[in-house]
Amino acid sequence: MLERLFNLKQSGSDARTEMLAGLTTFLTMAYIIFVNPSILGDAGMPKEAVFVATCLVAALGSAVMGLYANYPIAMAPGMGLNAYFAYAVVLGMKVPWQAALGAVFVSGCLFVLASLFGLRAWIVNGIPRSLRVAITVGLGMFLALIALKNAGIVVASEPTLVKAGDLHRPGALMAIAGFLLIVTLDRLRVRGAILIGIVAVTLLSFIFGGNSFHGLVSAPPSIAPTFLQLDVPGALAVGILNVILVFFLVELFDATGTLMGVASRAGLLVEGKMERLNKALLADSAAIVAGAALGTSSTTAYLESASGVQAGGRTGLTAVTVAVLFLACLFIAPLAGVVPAYATAPALLFVACLMLRDLGDIEWNDTTEAIPAAVTALVIPFTYSIAEGIAFGFITYAALKLTTGRAREVKPVVWVIAALFTFKIVYVGT
Repeated sequence: MLERLFNLKQSGSDARTEMLAGLTTFLTMAYIIFVNPSILGDAGMPKEAVFVATCLVAALGSAVMGLYANYPIAMAPGMGLNAYFAYAVVLGMKVPWQAALGAVFVSGCLFVLASLFGLRAWIVNGIPRSLRVAITVGLGMFLALIALKNAGIVVASEPTLVKAGDLHRPGALMAIAGFLLIVTLDRLRVRGAILIGIVAVTLLSFIFGGNSFHGLVSAPPSIAPTFLQLDVPGALAVGILNVILVFFLVELFDATGTLMGVASRAGLLVEGKMERLNKALLADSAAIVAGAALGTSSTTAYLESASGVQAGGRTGLTAVTVAVLFLACLFIAPLAGVVPAYATAPALLFVACLMLRDLGDIEWNDTTEAIPAAVTALVIPFTYSIAEGIAFGFITYAALKLTTGRAREVKPVVWVIAALFTFKIVYVGT
């Protein structure tokens, strides 16, 4: 049955290798079951229900990717996207989390349509690489700011906007130790480095942070508080149209880039293309819609899937194994509930640092490419808004190409997006 479903022999693999690869991928991304409820909980969402939604959509998305597209790529709510959802949209723009879920749902539906009609590839190919890199880097800086804030290392300051927090506090010290542990374990190629770091700091929190234990295993909590609570009419309100657009663009770049990157590492590209790309795109598009219905921010393909590929995963059986393991996690809700914010902060900071590595790909000698990229990356954290960063980046790019006589280099999709953001800023406001 497994051979028929996944073509194991043709892929040069076997069931044992694929399952071990699935376990490897799971260990590297299991931190999301602790981090996602923590982040969305800051937005006022019920943490226990978000925990269930996270496990369910990770299992569903990974299973569909494995069974339908037959790729060793796992899925779960995306880092960066959940931070934008919680801190920029809900807390920053004062949008109810139900309406924010509606925005995720609408962006997912647009994603499905874009995948079905081939628009996704057209959009990706039309946007310059410098802006794609800048969005990733800006997200990394935004995540870093959130991580440092959650750890108590950076705090608000009236005269200087931000300043160093009290580094003598147990939470800050444990977060620093956790970050160094994660980086060290990752460098030593220890599987599940991020998860080990979170667990280590959580254990220390019982000794030094006054944390209390509430049990290990229980029946899954109710998902009712978030299930089908999305507010689509609220999401379509003029004031948050830019939210839907930003969700769509970030999902577009993040998911497509991850799919191509992991497939390339697995040797699954034929002449630079993925044979079943459309199936993979539909799988991750459907997962976004399902996640919004269940009660979590945007679901996307996980770059951590590369660890499973490194361990030999070549088929969808790897992703299906990840799906089964996420379903098993439904029964450890009490454990997820005791993880403090300063225990997940090191994981956020580590992921943020990795997101900065693409800076070298920007053409720094061409200011019409480098300046819009720098504006995008800087405005995102300094305005605490991914939407504003992307808006200023696209507008700056289009304007500089126009004023330097290089308008022909700009693809039509960039003009459209820049015009939409300009209209939003002028007539709707920031």
